[in-house]
Amino acid sequence: MERERLGSRLGFILLSAGCAIGIGNVWKFPYVAGQNGGAIFIGIYLLFLVLLGIPVLCMEFSLGRASQKSCARLYETLTPQKKGWRWHGKVALAGNYLLMMFYTTVAGWMLKYFFDTASGAFEGAGPEAIAAHFETMNASPWTLVFFMGVIVGIGFLVCAAGLQNGLERVTKVMMILLLAIMLVLAIHSVFLPGAKEGLAFYLLPDIERVRAIGWGQVVVAAMNQAFFTLSLGMGGMAIFGSYIGREHSLLKESVHVAALDTFVAIVAGMIVIPACFAYNVEVSAGPSLIFLTLPNIFSAMPLGRLWGALFFAFMTFAALSTVLGVFENILSATMDLTGWSRKKTCLVNGAALFVLSLPCALGFNVLEHIEPLGAGTTILDLEDFLVSSLILPLGSLLFVLYCTTSLGWGWNAFKKEANTGRGARVQEWMRPYMQYVLPAGIALLFVTGLLL
Repeated sequence: MERERLGSRLGFILLSAGCAIGIGNVWKFPYVAGQNGGAIFIGIYLLFLVLLGIPVLCMEFSLGRASQKSCARLYETLTPQKKGWRWHGKVALAGNYLLMMFYTTVAGWMLKYFFDTASGAFEGAGPEAIAAHFETMNASPWTLVFFMGVIVGIGFLVCAAGLQNGLERVTKVMMILLLAIMLVLAIHSVFLPGAKEGLAFYLLPDIERVRAIGWGQVVVAAMNQAFFTLSLGMGGMAIFGSYIGREHSLLKESVHVAALDTFVAIVAGMIVIPACFAYNVEVSAGPSLIFLTLPNIFSAMPLGRLWGALFFAFMTFAALSTVLGVFENILSATMDLTGWSRKKTCLVNGAALFVLSLPCALGFNVLEHIEPLGAGTTILDLEDFLVSSLILPLGSLLFVLYCTTSLGWGWNAFKKEANTGRGARVQEWMRPYMQYVLPAGIALLFVTGLLL
């Protein structure tokens, strides 16, 4: 079967960036940057994005383009004689399923809050009512299962329409809308009364804040954010590499994707932080920022219903961009393994992922007594831990070792593929860094992620 192709380079960049851009860009990056010294943190983050994120991203793209396969088959295609690597392809595929088992529920939250905000559910509501709204939503199994199911249905319907006519076309429109809405929200936020102090907290360097927290902690936080922002280690980027031509070098394409992901993260902070300061509310990390703090702000803001609806439309697009990217990885791997048609693969995986996502959706109500990581934790916390703390860092480490050592594909094969096409090239002097320093850095992130 002839490999499908994306219709344009823009589609490739938007799809890859959309897969990387997720909800964490909005609810985590602004808070972490502000708490860890503002511009100092952002500078360190950008440094580690170049040192950690972009090299691994380039490797994933190279593996996909060279093999013309998904994570499930790339190892046996590139090095058929080295069978020991193949198991990682299956683990990477399992990681994609596991990610979607909880991400579909979180994306469903965003869609539900878009409809609630647009319908005026938070107009005139006080903090108690807004907190109760979130609790009521999670207490209803039917609500969470319904919106999770809608996300699964949208994702597989789009993918079933084909790579170019479905996934690429929809993602282009959705990402352009996402960027447009985001810029409108940012401009509105920075002109709010009192927003100046929020921008200073977020963007100005604050050495005293860094000293109070500790340079070591700030550096580790920046390393984690830079590495995990691109969702590397499960073959999500390899699949898009397999869909593009050889006109452009992959280091150049990696820089473009990382830059767009970072742009969204930084501008998201310009939406959230100034608004929090303008309305004198505590900037907090995690879901409480999205579902408690911001609805309170929109409730008190002139035209808050409009701005709130736009914000949750932005969040829904951010979530769906990741869902579509990961669904495509799952579909491609399934087609590689079974030889099924795209439509049959979508039907089977759609039903399977709906069932597999039920434990997370029910983990806030029917199954709330299950606390897998200790008191107060949920099934979502366990699934997130397995993906974020184990599968992503260890998968990235294996990709790096495979691309840079004779145990796997090897440095020369990787460099040749990465440098095919016009643009920035992987240089020979980079080899010691990528072969020794980069794996050590990823191993350090893995260990600190387990200990912290």
